[in-house]
Amino acid sequence: MKTTNIIAENESPKRLDAFLAENLSVTRSYAEKLIEQGNVLMGDTPLNKSYKVKNGITITVTEPDPVLLDVTPENIPLNIVYEDDSLLVVNKPKGMVVHPAAGNYSGTLVNALMHHCNGKLSGINGVLRPGIVHRIDKDTSGLLIVAKTDIAHNFLAEQIKEHSFTREYEAIVHGVIPQDKGTINAPIGRHAVKRKQMAVTAQNSKNAITHYEVILRGQRFTYIKCRLETGRTHQIRVHMSYLGYPLAGDSVYGSKNYIKELNGQCLHAKKIGFIHPKTKQYMEFDSELPDYFTEFLKGI
Repeated sequence: MKTTNIIAENESPKRLDAFLAENLSVTRSYAEKLIEQGNVLMGDTPLNKSYKVKNGITITVTEPDPVLLDVTPENIPLNIVYEDDSLLVVNKPKGMVVHPAAGNYSGTLVNALMHHCNGKLSGINGVLRPGIVHRIDKDTSGLLIVAKTDIAHNFLAEQIKEHSFTREYEAIVHGVIPQDKGTINAPIGRHAVKRKQMAVTAQNSKNAITHYEVILRGQRFTYIKCRLETGRTHQIRVHMSYLGYPLAGDSVYGSKNYIKELNGQCLHAKKIGFIHPKTKQYMEFDSELPDYFTEFLKGI
């Protein structure tokens, strides 16, 4: 545990989360997390993030020790697109689970990362998801970013929260979409009956926005590009199914006659862009479509 006493001096009234971010040299999202965990006090009283800091008060901040990671490193080949001492960008193959969970405690991307990085990954997301800033589904291929340090993790997470993080996907969907482009603005939450699934719903949901554009129309399918403005679980899969054009190969949200040979949805995280936590320069990476995608594309 690290405890810091901060005396507010020469301050105009300022929200607590902004005050902490400035004085601790951390991101506001990390400051918010400390506040939500009850680790920011005035005297013996926990404060909330909207508290206005005034001159002369003393705020006590307790930062928990980094969590020791307990995932077995495994020597699994990785397709690393970029790497430095703050982060890496990985091109994940279709069929690989991102992090350990019930039924999948080995063979995951995290197991491979623990070996490659000698355990030097951010610990913010806990012992089973070290370094994982955002996820893509097991049967979705493509790019995702991994944080090596907590500072990098917080900086990248803040960009995702503020919707300044570029994420472009390509997909093949059932049906022929007549319009060239469109936007799906429909909230996503847990399915009322099928609790492992997500759905467009007004109940206990979060705002979700997907922009799509037609790349190629076939006889029975459409090849599209999607840009995420938000990042809800299964967002593209749920939104395209809601629109009436489910993803080819998707056995959960797709057509009853889904293409089993695809072994999951035909969806690839093709492009990713972000501001680097150290250099503060914008970086963008693009990936080639995998073989399963290009082969299916030939027959649409």
